[in-house]
Amino acid sequence: MKYKMDINIKNKEELKLNIKFNGQPLTLVGKEIKVGDKAPEFKSVNPDLSEFNSEDLKGKIVVYSVAPSIDTGVCAIQARTFNEKATQLSDDVVIYTVTVDLPFAQGRFCAAEGIENAKIISDYKDREFGEKYGFLIDELKLLSRGVVVVDREGVVKYVEYVEEVTNEVNFDGALKAVEELNS
Repeated sequence: MKYKMDINIKNKEELKLNIKFNGQPLTLVGKEIKVGDKAPEFKSVNPDLSEFNSEDLKGKIVVYSVAPSIDTGVCAIQARTFNEKATQLSDDVVIYTVTVDLPFAQGRFCAAEGIENAKIISDYKDREFGEKYGFLIDELKLLSRGVVVVDREGVVKYVEYVEEVTNEVNFDGALKAVEELNS
C-alpha cells in the first residue's frame, strides 16, 4: 500500500532517517534534531484550544513524547507510561505528548485514561513541531514516534526517532537522560 496525502509543507527538506510504518518506508520532512542542538521554539494547541508556546517552558526540563495518534494501542501505552513516570520526577520536569490528533480527541483520551501528570498538545494546525523537530511523516502528515529531552537552557540532551513507527520508544533511555539533568 502506498501512502500519500497532499498538505502544504513549509520546509520540504527530507531527513535521511530510515523510518517505516508496518515495514513500509516513509519520508520524514523538516529538520533533524540532534543532541546539542538548541531546541527550536514552536507553537501548538492545548486540549482547551488555547495556544501552547514552547517559550513558556524556559527553565524547565522538557520531555516531548512524540506519537502519531493517541487512538492507537502503542501511542496510548506511550502516553500512559510517561504519565505514570511523571509522578516520579521533580516539579521542574514537564512531559508533553505531541500528536496531530484534534484537541477534542486528546482531551477525551486524557479524561478517559486519567492522564493528569503529563500534558498533551496537538500539532494538527500548522504541524510546526513536526517540521521543526523532524518528526513529520510526509506521506501521512502524521508525526513519527520518538522522544526529545530538552534541558533547562533549551538544549537538546536526548533524541530518539523510532525506526519502526509501530514500536515503542526507549522509555529507559529518555528517563535516564532526565535523571542525569536532575542530579
